[in-house]
Amino acid sequence: MTTELHGNPASPGTASGTVARMRPVPELPAQVPESAGAEQEFATAKAALAGVAEELERRGKALSGEAAEILDTQVMMVRDPSLEQGIAKATDEGLPAAWAVREAFAAHIEVLRGLGGYLAERVTDLADLRDRAIAVALGVEPPGIPAADGPFVLVAVDLAPADTVTLDPSNVLAIVTEKGGATSHTAILARSLGIPAVVGCAAAESLSDGQLVVVDGGAGKVVVDPETRLLDSIEREAEEQRRELARHRGPGSTKDGHPVKLLLNIGGAGGLEEAAAADAEGIGLFRTEFLFLDRAEAPSLDEQRAAYGKVFAAFPGRPVVVRTLDAGADKPVPFANDDVEPNPALGVRGYRVGRRNPGLLDVQLEAISLAAREHETDVRVMAPMVATAAEAREFAARVRHFGIARAGVMIEVPAAALRAEAILAEVDFVSIGTNDLAQYTFAADRLLGELNDLLDPWQPALLDLVSMVAEAGRKSAKPVGICGEAAGDPLLAPVLTGLGVTSLSMSAPAVPAVRAALRRQTFDDCAAVAAAAIAAPDAAAARAAAS
Repeated sequence: MTTELHGNPASPGTASGTVARMRPVPELPAQVPESAGAEQEFATAKAALAGVAEELERRGKALSGEAAEILDTQVMMVRDPSLEQGIAKATDEGLPAAWAVREAFAAHIEVLRGLGGYLAERVTDLADLRDRAIAVALGVEPPGIPAADGPFVLVAVDLAPADTVTLDPSNVLAIVTEKGGATSHTAILARSLGIPAVVGCAAAESLSDGQLVVVDGGAGKVVVDPETRLLDSIEREAEEQRRELARHRGPGSTKDGHPVKLLLNIGGAGGLEEAAAADAEGIGLFRTEFLFLDRAEAPSLDEQRAAYGKVFAAFPGRPVVVRTLDAGADKPVPFANDDVEPNPALGVRGYRVGRRNPGLLDVQLEAISLAAREHETDVRVMAPMVATAAEAREFAARVRHFGIARAGVMIEVPAAALRAEAILAEVDFVSIGTNDLAQYTFAADRLLGELNDLLDPWQPALLDLVSMVAEAGRKSAKPVGICGEAAGDPLLAPVLTGLGVTSLSMSAPAVPAVRAALRRQTFDDCAAVAAAAIAAPDAAAARAAAS
């Protein structure tokens, strides 16, 4: 009998296939065995941590963008020296290696849980790293993606970053998780891979291996034991979509030729060949955190210069927008954020790190400038978490001091959106980060799945702020882009265009669908759906008005 399960829309698209559930986590026997001696047990546990870190690093070498950034953070967490100290204490007290690992991680998990906010959300990541280390210490298979004879729909309680970043879209047809929100790692990475996903679907616990399901990532719906006619309909629609996407190439524009630049988000030098080959117009967000994570001191001028140069060389003649270090909150960097803050999401993060440590930002700007001179690339630089026109003025002056022609800022704080006209008077462009802007607008932690409805980019209040910034851009004749997750939504793209946004930056798999969506509507059509969405009473009604 056909039934429907409902969760949070996480990554658009529809797919059908049989369920394959994640391999379970290893369970320690209730009876603790006798220790082989503190020295031997500590060596075993230490080797288990090193094995997990090395495996994550191996996976990370083939990744780029958000995936590489997230995996770098996992490596940094598992290499934390205080974990080794906790393990040493536990093995000295007579615990075997696997039990000592559990004990050490438990202390860290308790601390993070007590801190709340962003850091409390890292508890799931730590638990996954713990389970992997325990599996290595026991010599058993770690939790992870199941082996299957053919493509499957992956179902899990939740997906750890270490698994999500290495998903193969040719094997994983869709993802369904019992936990998580639309801004979780699972959702972000599923969108970057173009895999349909539904998260926060509690009823998914009832799904079993081999069961046939249809996953509608745009609607947040899972159909269990679907009828044949539904499967046939999905296949027809998928074929029609493939033909539609293949029809459109080249620069982004509406049906009547109104230009909307389609750009890419990247997070490092990994995967540059694929990114450069994508049918996009440049880079709208080059995250530089990959160079700063998992290390005790900042990268040198020469190291940064070489890393940036690799990216610039891959995009000759095309714009590359570099975001300066966005450390803080869920991306703490020891040499940049050495204070324990009661609320790190509202603390010293983004550009505020550069204000506290000007030398850190100056070295980065000098490295960007030197690399830009060596390549024929249109390099632009923007600062994250700018709140005032004074900060924008200060940043722009520093950028120009290093000979970089174009300076911009991220609009992620409501204060910046409200004073966008004054900020644009100081810089050459702005880019809206919808994830953080939603978080601060609705006072809702972007990593807390329970508040997913407030973080929906279709919220009319958020669209109001986007419209305000776009209008300031129109008045000043300066570009206003979107580089948050909202930019890759083909249904929302015409709305953002109608509000006056001039560029959309997204993961490479999202570009064809967004391009096709824009080519189906004139600019007046986009303006009409934007007006309907912004006038709606809530996010669901706004989405319906644009459908």
